[in-house]
Amino acid sequence: MFPNAPAICYSGFRDGQSPDAQIFPTYDEVKEDLRILQKDWNYLRLYDCDEHAERVFEVIEKENMDFEVMLGAYIAAEVNNPDCPWGADYSEEQLAKNRKHNDDQMRALVRMTERYADCIFSLSVGNEATVDWTDHLVPVERVVEFVQYVKEHTNKPVTFCENFLPWGTKLEPLVEAVDFISIHTYPVWEYKSIDDAMHYTRQNYIDVANRYPHKTVVITEAGWATASNGRGIEPHNASQALQDRYLVELMAWSKEEDVLTFVFEAFDENWKGSDDPLEPEKHWGIYGVDRKQKTLQVLDPS
Repeated sequence: MFPNAPAICYSGFRDGQSPDAQIFPTYDEVKEDLRILQKDWNYLRLYDCDEHAERVFEVIEKENMDFEVMLGAYIAAEVNNPDCPWGADYSEEQLAKNRKHNDDQMRALVRMTERYADCIFSLSVGNEATVDWTDHLVPVERVVEFVQYVKEHTNKPVTFCENFLPWGTKLEPLVEAVDFISIHTYPVWEYKSIDDAMHYTRQNYIDVANRYPHKTVVITEAGWATASNGRGIEPHNASQALQDRYLVELMAWSKEEDVLTFVFEAFDENWKGSDDPLEPEKHWGIYGVDRKQKTLQVLDPS
């Protein structure tokens, strides 16, 4: 469905910045990031149609950069989720605000697509909002509504990005609505060793692709953390060497099998997770917060 080429998830929040605080990277900071990425990557995935995304598109246009972008919308919890380990219990007032926010996000997604259509190749109406553990749980029927709305108002392919597991059964009502399926696969979160990692990733992909052979399946997140305090990932299973090996094998496989695969992620982001500096959520970048490359030879496994 899409030409296979190097693809990466990009969120450029630096120290002191975060979407929660509504403090966004500047034009020059985004330009620095994209100049680094343009050497090796063709596709970018963005998570929200906010001020950060607006700056990314401004930089791409003004600096004449050649990126194809998957633009996403961030959708908030519409129902409580007692299965979320860190808590997802909201007041009815907050849930009502979230539903309005989500409708507004779909309209913003459409508006931004109209403005920057030339460099947008696809759209996602949300991210990890139906998996059992999420803190921003949204009913599947609402996600279907989002997809239908966006498809009615744009001519871009529309998807929803989610862990591979819900696509097995829970998201069956969504399959016919989306133009393609987007899955996430994280062997390290599932306590897999590096020796088992690519088998696990391949199997995640094959299980979904075989279940829905009439749909293109894209991997919109796959990566390996380089540090961990033990929260969800054993410290010995998070390192630079392990990230290097996994990403080299992942990119070689995706090229060989012609599977569009987005590496998660471009840069480390210190705003994520807890205040612990070894919180694994902070350490997925192939570049550090200092913008220096961590990962070796990802795009040329030979």
